[in-house]
Amino acid sequence: MRGLDPWKSPDPLGEALHFLRLTGSFYVRSEMSGSWGLDLPAMEDALWFHTVVDGRCLLSVPDEPTRELVPGDFALVPHGRGHVLAADEDAATRAASVYDLPHEYVSDRYAVITHGEGAGPAATLVCGAVRLDHPAAQQLVRLLPAVVFVDAEPGPKQARMQNVLAMVADEARVLEPGGEAVITRLSDILVILALRSWIASSPRAQSGWLGALQDDRIGAALALIHRHPHERWTVAALASSANMSRSAFSARFTELVGESVMSYLATWRMQVAYQTLRSEDVVLSELARRSGYLSEAAFGKAFKRAMGVSPGSVRRRREVSMADGQSSR
Repeated sequence: MRGLDPWKSPDPLGEALHFLRLTGSFYVRSEMSGSWGLDLPAMEDALWFHTVVDGRCLLSVPDEPTRELVPGDFALVPHGRGHVLAADEDAATRAASVYDLPHEYVSDRYAVITHGEGAGPAATLVCGAVRLDHPAAQQLVRLLPAVVFVDAEPGPKQARMQNVLAMVADEARVLEPGGEAVITRLSDILVILALRSWIASSPRAQSGWLGALQDDRIGAALALIHRHPHERWTVAALASSANMSRSAFSARFTELVGESVMSYLATWRMQVAYQTLRSEDVVLSELARRSGYLSEAAFGKAFKRAMGVSPGSVRRRREVSMADGQSSR
């Protein structure tokens, strides 16, 4: 085993999926009865997911067909759009904001909601709002449709997802000690399985950035950029890694990805720098050096041009957020 890198993947798409780490997550178990409706307001950069444990409900997303969810179905609303869950179409027009309903907090990331009025069938749901902060994950999310559905229909490809959904349902019906921790971890797995299912089944996933990741040669170069964004890459070096001539590599990269390799590299470095500023206490001069810039001033200009904000403002927001978190304890 000496000399081998156990994390070096021969599968660039699989390596990109490895970056699907969920952050800022919050989960809700909803106990509904009678005529009920839940309005999930828009939440920037969030992915909402919903699965029905018992009963049924309607999911309404603006400009999309209303869809019935039954036990074993899984729905992902990936672009932070507001949407409604309801017992029926009439209840959907009277949906209450999820923020206005009383929450029973089991932990700081998990709550139980009980809601509904009048007689009618009951429904139990597990829902969550999560974020995917890594640049690779954000690239993937941008390619997703307005709603991603994984049906309860049996089949070998759905078997894993159905097994995880069954475990979530068992935990949600009777919340035992530590049950919220089990549900949150299983929910994270469900989101990743749903994304993987979409990639495997959607023609849209075979072109553009995802298609480039699956290309034998361009995928290898993308993996190097993703894995080592701070290397001093040149077009020639990346072309060599793909066993292609410089001109052929440049043309194929642009054709598949939609931008030149150096443009992609520069954008990727800025996205990585942005996430670093949000998550680490890093010196700007050091981050500039890592991003391939000789001066902090040049880095700051390039960063603001690419991300729309200055590096200092991102770092200050992190400091304020951390201070608020500490004061609320």
